[in-house]
Amino acid sequence: MLLAVAVIPLTVLAHQGVQANATQLVIGLPICAVGFIVARRQPRNPIGWLLLAVPVGVLLSLDAEPYAWMVYRLGYRLPFGPAAVVLEAAYFLVLFVVLPPVFLLFPDGVLPSPRWRWVLRCYLAIAAGLVAAAYATVVIIIVTQGVHLDASGGLAAIDHPSGSTAWLSKANLLFLAVVAFWPVFAGRLVLSWRRASGDRRQQLKWLMTGSAAAVAGFLISNLVPALDPGAIAVGVGVVLPACLGVAILRYRLYDIDRIISRTLAYAIVTGLLVGVYAALVLLTTQVFRVHTPVAVAASTLAAAALFNPLRRRVQQVVDRRFNRARYDADQTVAAFAARLKDAVDLDSVRDDLAGVVHQALEPAHVSMWISQRD
Repeated sequence: MLLAVAVIPLTVLAHQGVQANATQLVIGLPICAVGFIVARRQPRNPIGWLLLAVPVGVLLSLDAEPYAWMVYRLGYRLPFGPAAVVLEAAYFLVLFVVLPPVFLLFPDGVLPSPRWRWVLRCYLAIAAGLVAAAYATVVIIIVTQGVHLDASGGLAAIDHPSGSTAWLSKANLLFLAVVAFWPVFAGRLVLSWRRASGDRRQQLKWLMTGSAAAVAGFLISNLVPALDPGAIAVGVGVVLPACLGVAILRYRLYDIDRIISRTLAYAIVTGLLVGVYAALVLLTTQVFRVHTPVAVAASTLAAAALFNPLRRRVQQVVDRRFNRARYDADQTVAAFAARLKDAVDLDSVRDDLAGVVHQALEPAHVSMWISQRD
């Protein structure tokens, strides 16, 4: 929390934009909160401590960047200037090195088999080499060439290594090796999901939902510049840690099917309505040459009128695929309601109702009281 509080005054003193750092705070603080809760509830689970390491690295980097800028660009006489330049790389390292093992160790911090221990050891060895190479390069540049910051606040010599740092270009192979482990970790989750059932399957669904949000945020931020970097902050900093916390702590796991189906349904409906609205506006203004507010208003009303019918239809299709239990229950109840219209025998209605309740809700016991009125 002290590192987070220090970000804003340091940024203001360095005359830098506060918005970018505020976005990074949005990424770091929710992960910190989830890591703290998991580490406190399950102290033997390494995932909580790994999640705590991520915001520490992010916040150290956020504090170090304006501090180094004040020392080497604004001329402030402050101590520990070289240390601040070294710590600027912490943000990159924790996200690309510390966060991936969380997915390998999910959800209880235990590897499924001994062979995965060798995978983790190889990953840690390569990651340690990458970290050592990165920090060694920064230290060598500071000692041999001095500190010269570019316009973005980073070391100017690190983008074009030469002389004693020419070997840095070969160290990029270590980064590619680290990245190669990511699909391996993802494959382990897919295999676990195919073999899992019950709570474990729901936990993996929560993780996959958060991961999908993080990937979507990354893609949106690159495809829609107006949303950069807000989409990454929402996906990586809010949705992913929230899903991780719910999955690890097993808090209302079985709501995930409903959340997924509703999210997909409203996303599809929104996309379809935007497409219909844009098509109607183009049709009226470009084809029929109707350049009046009436054309836009008519297109808006048409899109609004399509909302409920389209939402119901899309929700049925999505529930059939992603929320099958609810879809089957709805179909069972609808069939019972249709049979009830023609039923006249109370005993048959009672037996049919008990069967429908068993089929739709799967209770351990069903009791029925019927009022006898003469």
